[in-house]
Amino acid sequence: MNTFLWILYALVTLRSISSIIFHGSRPTKSLSWFLAVILLPFAGALLYYMFGVNRRKFNFFRDKQEEKKKQFDKKYKQLHKLDNTVTFNTPKQQKLSKLIESSTLLKAYNNNNITVLNNGKQTFDSIFDALQKAEKYIHLQYYIFSKGELTERFYTILKDKINSGVEVRLIYDAFGSYSFNNKTIKRFKHIGVKAYPMMPIKFGNLLYTLNYRNHRKIIVIDGIVGFTGGVNVTDKYIKPISNVGVWKDIHLKLEGPIVNSLHRVFIKDFYFASNDEVLLHKNYTSNTQSKGKHTAQIVAAGPDSKQPAIMQQYIQMINIAEKNICIANPYFIPSTSVLQALKIAALSGVAITILIPKVSDSLMAKYSMFSRLEELLEVGIKIYLRPDFSHSKMILIDGEILSVGSGNFDYRSFEHNFETNAVIYDEEITKNIQEKFNAICNKDTILKYETFKNRPLWKKLLEGIAKFFSPLL
Repeated sequence: MNTFLWILYALVTLRSISSIIFHGSRPTKSLSWFLAVILLPFAGALLYYMFGVNRRKFNFFRDKQEEKKKQFDKKYKQLHKLDNTVTFNTPKQQKLSKLIESSTLLKAYNNNNITVLNNGKQTFDSIFDALQKAEKYIHLQYYIFSKGELTERFYTILKDKINSGVEVRLIYDAFGSYSFNNKTIKRFKHIGVKAYPMMPIKFGNLLYTLNYRNHRKIIVIDGIVGFTGGVNVTDKYIKPISNVGVWKDIHLKLEGPIVNSLHRVFIKDFYFASNDEVLLHKNYTSNTQSKGKHTAQIVAAGPDSKQPAIMQQYIQMINIAEKNICIANPYFIPSTSVLQALKIAALSGVAITILIPKVSDSLMAKYSMFSRLEELLEVGIKIYLRPDFSHSKMILIDGEILSVGSGNFDYRSFEHNFETNAVIYDEEITKNIQEKFNAICNKDTILKYETFKNRPLWKKLLEGIAKFFSPLL
């Protein structure tokens, strides 16, 4: 029996190491997985296949989903006019927009009305008001759709709208919405909600889906109004039910042609989850009329994308910044390329300020985040710790370009998750957010390089251990 186990261990280990060598995306990450496979018999290989495999290079997405993707893109282009001429105020806006369009096929649009929602109460008040005005359809997509007061409010409104003839579709992440169990799902389906899980977790596909989650937060109503950002459907945004208090976050209400792009992301995901082509009909892909003066663009990426568009967007914004960069993120665990871009910008004279929460809902993420701060402080980047927990994912540059969405500054958002950001090319909105950002920083604790450098050895040890696992976060 021992001989059999040794042979099995050798085969599994060699197979895993071969995969790491041929398909590893970064030397440092590959080395981490190599050590895990060697030092953790069987468990290391299992963890690698669950969390470490780069699916862009494997057949799971290419073979099983590429045909769906091609069919969708072909049918969508036939039904939806994608041509658009956009007027940008500066060359840097043009450069960023071109990158996003090339990576995602999503264009920028003029004549939108963008409303920034600064907390959970504002967000859900605006969402529920818009839902009650729906006349044709309501399309919802969330990473977390959990039981509680907010879900019950959704249930009540959706039931009423369905009774009046409104179609309702819901896609939710099977892992993030784990509390949205069969009983709750059946309640929603019973009233007529067409609900589907994204990447359902089943024994047969566990190795292929567990690490690849749909982290998007999207609502589209009648193709006229859209919502996106960082806010999930959980009562953590309206009352202190966790050890970090009431969560803070930024969300966006979108009106105008940009809703077409947001809806396109939803339609593709719904097609992926349900295999139902109903949303490819022209009734759901009509062009939205002009609503305001703002220029905006949707950024969407995932493990099925050819380009890591969220990471590329962040790096490009850092590279084109000339005066200042402001970043707010709860899981600031940048990749090596993003880290270097920030250091280069700071050493070139760009003023960079990063706002992160002092407390976190994940100790591993907190210590991994803190493991990168010393080298950023050393090059003059200002880092502030806010006492409450902010879930916002925001970056703005030079008082003229703002990004709000679901994408964190971490490996998971860059490589493993399906994410959506909205980029706003508007000085008025960006400067307003920057003023709020600066006001928060002025109230919070700034990290001093010399003080942080001399932090206790035990903290450095925990940070070093957490940093080792950062590719999993």
